[in-house]
Amino acid sequence: MRTLLKVERGTIVHFGKWGGALLALLAIVVLVVSRLRSPDVILLTDGPIADWPAYGGDPYGTRYSPLTQITRENVKRLEVAWTHRTGDVSDGSTYPRQTSFEATPILFRGTLYLSTPFSRVIALDPETGEERWTYDPNIDLYQRYSESLVSRGVEAWEDPEAGEGESCRWRIFFATLDARLLALDAVSGEPCRGFGVGGAVDLTVGVGDVERGEYEVTSPPVAVGDVVVVGSAQGDNRRVEVEKGDVRGFDARTGALRWTFQPVPRSPESPGWEGWESESARRTGAANAWAPLASDPERDLVFIPTGSAAPDFYGGERPGSNVFADCVVALRASTGELVWHFQVVHHDLWDYDVASQPALITVRRDGQEIPAVVQATKMGHIFILHRETGEPLFPVEERPVPASTVAGEQAWPTQPFPVIPAALQPERMTPDSAWGLTPWDRGKCREKMEGLRYEGIFTPPSLEGTLEYPSMIGGANWGSLALDPERRLMILNMSRFASWVRLIPRDEFVAAQTAPDAEGQFTAQAGTPYGMNRDPLVSPWEIPCTPPPWGTLVALHLDTGEKLWEVPLGTLRDIAPVPLPIKYGTPNLGGPIVTASGLAFIAAAMDNFLRAFDVETGEELWKGRLPAGGQATPMTYRVRADGRQYVVIAAGGHAGLGTKLGDHLVAFALPN
Repeated sequence: MRTLLKVERGTIVHFGKWGGALLALLAIVVLVVSRLRSPDVILLTDGPIADWPAYGGDPYGTRYSPLTQITRENVKRLEVAWTHRTGDVSDGSTYPRQTSFEATPILFRGTLYLSTPFSRVIALDPETGEERWTYDPNIDLYQRYSESLVSRGVEAWEDPEAGEGESCRWRIFFATLDARLLALDAVSGEPCRGFGVGGAVDLTVGVGDVERGEYEVTSPPVAVGDVVVVGSAQGDNRRVEVEKGDVRGFDARTGALRWTFQPVPRSPESPGWEGWESESARRTGAANAWAPLASDPERDLVFIPTGSAAPDFYGGERPGSNVFADCVVALRASTGELVWHFQVVHHDLWDYDVASQPALITVRRDGQEIPAVVQATKMGHIFILHRETGEPLFPVEERPVPASTVAGEQAWPTQPFPVIPAALQPERMTPDSAWGLTPWDRGKCREKMEGLRYEGIFTPPSLEGTLEYPSMIGGANWGSLALDPERRLMILNMSRFASWVRLIPRDEFVAAQTAPDAEGQFTAQAGTPYGMNRDPLVSPWEIPCTPPPWGTLVALHLDTGEKLWEVPLGTLRDIAPVPLPIKYGTPNLGGPIVTASGLAFIAAAMDNFLRAFDVETGEELWKGRLPAGGQATPMTYRVRADGRQYVVIAAGGHAGLGTKLGDHLVAFALPN
């Protein structure tokens, strides 16, 4: 009998005596051919499974995953597996502020949790992106918050004293933009009623007079033992007497305040008082920890990155080194006791906050393994410190820096410079360095630079205007770095561009702010003799005036500090007057992650792509188009042995960078 095969919409339909045998043979042929032609699309089921239980991947902030299903050989096959739309996006037309979707989800006990720019918490199925529950604390979206509407993530905690099936045994801690610390049941999303008042603690209590919209929390809290630790974000340029930047530890079960650490000391008996002359600490605020924290649960330590005291660009009202501002601070997590501190900038005049999460790793030297903290900075300086003492593991020099020319200012005469690793971006810039796409815009950039004071990094703000390079959003920012403990690597992204800042005498401030040719951001710095005006140093085409690359991805050796490779990060495709895929790199916000298979995943740049790089060479192996800006740090997980490894990133753009806004959470995986 004649055999008939007919193909209809991809399905093989057979009628006849030998149909079953032919179908079986055809299936074998198809399988063999697929293995011969594209073996890299076959999902491996013998590799590890892993979750992502904390903002930085683990309490230590390593951003490292042991997953190996996605490899350097098959990464080019990644495709979108699912997309979740949160609905939480603002372009500023309805609400006063735009959104910046900076969240990194966590995977905890089989559920994906994330926060949105509207301070909602959402629980998702990690393999489909379908919503399991959502909690809305109903912040006032019509309030004008200090910057954009933003949140970076949540923290998970298990109560070892709770019984099986007891409500809130597993908790999601989250802090809102209007400064409430929430405890939610991880299973249902309901508030934990025994925590604070109805599941919330008011963080505005005890930090001074709070101005609505100016005292916020944007980064996730950290739970260590039975204490949950939280910092704050502040609009710290508006005046001297802003809110205190206290870091506080609350009982993870009840929400009761357990301890308070004061980066700005309150009295001569407080630690750090000697770093503030003329009792200026009694008046000054901020020095807050707005960036993500890290912890070492085994050592009962929590690591706090702090920012500048208020205001950022004039320190005449806060003479002294201003310790514990601009520091890495190690506290005893259970008590809040100060263990050590290391100041990366003395008497900050440049908004050089410690913006990156500290990362904990073991450094190998002379046959010894030394517990360490790696701290990246906006200046392109990397400090590697002993985790238990804060002592530098590589040489750090105090070098002279330029003095201030502004009456009333006492700039600190020296600043700490790490010798190893060497600075990751140039620390000198001249008008001859001006860059442009054409001779015309290069000339405009040169004119701007010639009118600004600049004597190298740490040149203080001035009345005529100062070139600030690196910029206050240069170097490494809140995206932080990623560590590969097997290959002994640290991977981090850097922004390389300049800004300008000028101080304006108080009696001239209003006129300058309302002048027809006024440009940039103006802030009052009330309580000082000067207002402030600043902006990125860009051409009339909004292209940076400094030479490219404007953004890079860098690899350093953990044990020697040696730079192993550096490549541009990002193209001009989505930001130039015409779309250009030129690899100049772009300013970037967000960070990398690293997998055991030798891949670094990162978006961050101003073109809308998630990229994968070879961690050993810096070669770009793959990029996936995103529906909006990817100014967030991705994460990765695999929930079961016969399942796929997912790489997930928030693609919602960033108000400050001006990238495309959206509300997308996008998951990539190999074909199923």
